[in-house]
Amino acid sequence: MNIIRPITKADYNALKEIAVESGIGFTSLPVNDELLQRKIDRAETAFNKANVTEPGDESYLFVMEDTATGQVVGTTGIEAAVGIDDAFYHYHLSKVVHASRELNIHNTVDILTFCNDYTGVTEICTLFLREQARGGINGRFLSKVRFLFMMEHRERFSETVIAEMRGVSDEEGRSPFWEWLETHFFSLDFPTADYLTGIGNKVFIAELMPKYPIYVNLLSKEAQDVIGEVHEKTRPALQLLEEEGFSCRGYVDIFDAGPTVEANLSHIRTAQSSLKLPVVIDDSAAAQGQTHYIINTSISDFRAVATEMTLSEEQNVAVLSRQAAAALNVKEGDEVRFAPSNIQRLIKDTHYATYTFYKR
Repeated sequence: MNIIRPITKADYNALKEIAVESGIGFTSLPVNDELLQRKIDRAETAFNKANVTEPGDESYLFVMEDTATGQVVGTTGIEAAVGIDDAFYHYHLSKVVHASRELNIHNTVDILTFCNDYTGVTEICTLFLREQARGGINGRFLSKVRFLFMMEHRERFSETVIAEMRGVSDEEGRSPFWEWLETHFFSLDFPTADYLTGIGNKVFIAELMPKYPIYVNLLSKEAQDVIGEVHEKTRPALQLLEEEGFSCRGYVDIFDAGPTVEANLSHIRTAQSSLKLPVVIDDSAAAQGQTHYIINTSISDFRAVATEMTLSEEQNVAVLSRQAAAALNVKEGDEVRFAPSNIQRLIKDTHYATYTFYKR
């Protein structure tokens, strides 16, 4: 069984291996010992911080552990409020019109405007699944568990949730978009710029980035073609988020022009469809149920599993197996939050949809 839990200092070596494996362009995990240790320290502080009433500088980093081997096979994270301590930059893609009635000329031009519009919102980030664990529902589990955690502890997060998607770059780390910026403004290659940002050195961005809007039609054709496009390895992650209700509103990354997608927490499908019920333990009944993503309600002792579970309408409870209850560190009577692994079933299953509406 795979469980998702808070990262600890003992996971440092696994986190470093993941950072190396994730490669160039995965900004949130640069290969830097000091920064990786700082990420673990920040996460431990966030998970143990009591009486949080609003989103702040908390950084929640989770790991997926294979309980059979004890090996960490993936990571996923949440930044409660971005841009509070460090500036959080984007380009916004919009349009300007150049027109003359007298000359009967009307031209609409795309422009990129440097901005900090997402300051203070919650960001989901650092989702990476190691090669040996890919397949099945592991990737979906890593992604969706964050929405259950945020829904359970809403006071800790913004209503607006974003995700920065990795843009187009090749195996050597060359980004067509950044190459144009590098030539005209930075004289700094993409891997170096990406690494500096990952370790928190963002001063060079404010110092060197053009202060005025950039006319897209002045960029190279290669740079224009990748604006708002994702890396081929990022397409499955983007599809998952789009299924949840995320969409791009014109914001792109300042380095590789990958899209940033957003949604309201209340409207994210997994969060919206989730229920919270007390637990009953019954192996045979649980085995007859459907696969669900299930979390306990703890923060410091957070646990999540993806396993079979049955809803008992008569008792108004969630029926779990003994193995699932043990993995979640819950006993009979404790509450769990859960959502079905196949959200599309909600559309077809009238009984479940009605039950969800009633309980919400």
